[in-house]
Amino acid sequence: MPFHLFDAPEREPSQFVGFSGNILDRQSETRSEDMVERAFAAPGTQVLVLGGGRLLLKLRDGTFDPYFSPEEALSLGASARSAVLLGFDSGTAILAAPVVFDTEALPQSLKAIDYRSIYVQGLIGPAALGALAQGASLVAWHANHPFCSKCGQPTEIRAGGYWRLCPNCGTEHFPRTDPVAIMLALSGDECLLGRSHRFQPGMYSCLAGFIEPGETIENAVRRETFEEAGIRLGRIVYHASQPWPFPYSLMIGCYGEALNRDIHLDGDELEDCRWFTRAEVRRIIDGESPDGITIPPQGAIASLLIRHWAQG
Repeated sequence: MPFHLFDAPEREPSQFVGFSGNILDRQSETRSEDMVERAFAAPGTQVLVLGGGRLLLKLRDGTFDPYFSPEEALSLGASARSAVLLGFDSGTAILAAPVVFDTEALPQSLKAIDYRSIYVQGLIGPAALGALAQGASLVAWHANHPFCSKCGQPTEIRAGGYWRLCPNCGTEHFPRTDPVAIMLALSGDECLLGRSHRFQPGMYSCLAGFIEPGETIENAVRRETFEEAGIRLGRIVYHASQPWPFPYSLMIGCYGEALNRDIHLDGDELEDCRWFTRAEVRRIIDGESPDGITIPPQGAIASLLIRHWAQG
């Protein structure tokens, strides 16, 4: 049969990870300077209220609503001056606004929950979770870049939060995304999993690391795997990506063909690293590991890579 470049499953793998369901029309090329102010005054505008790595949620009849009206957001301490416009959903403006709040002083009807728990527990829908990833990353970038890196003077938000301008020297600053390679090395019917010192007890995952300047994705996958585990990789295959708002990364998931099996562990990066058979991984996925080993929760790209290989 002839090869077709776009032969692929109807749903691309990236749609099965958390934070990937953003459906907003960002209008990044047609933004005016007063879009946030106009959005705050428009009927129906919805606001995500963020603070300290947490999202405020309204608790209603056992379900969580992540959106507030502009009036509600303002009453919680939000400001149009620091809010960012994420985009539009069927014509409705969606904003993200940073606030400072005391979690202990919130009323019973409001909960401040960290981003990771929100996605792990499935507290909000995929579209809202995708908007949260966008809003959390933008809010974090603005908080971390209030001054011009060229002249050191304060910068100002422009285009509804999509870039910053230094009025002193005229330098334009744009939001950054930090690319991270995350990979599952394969050797025959086995995969390589490691555990970081930071992981919860018993959890093993894919290896990962930041892609460096002037480096291809494939070479980053090879370099990180060799540096952390001493495993050299040959062929690399891209599988899926995941926005990761901690604070503004993009996880790029790949499979790598292992050329050797002898592991040389980097003890600074990993606590342990070992080969697992497909049968062992399937038992781990089913919660039947005799050693109590687990993998990251569904929704994490590491879990997607592991499950796709083990079950596919």
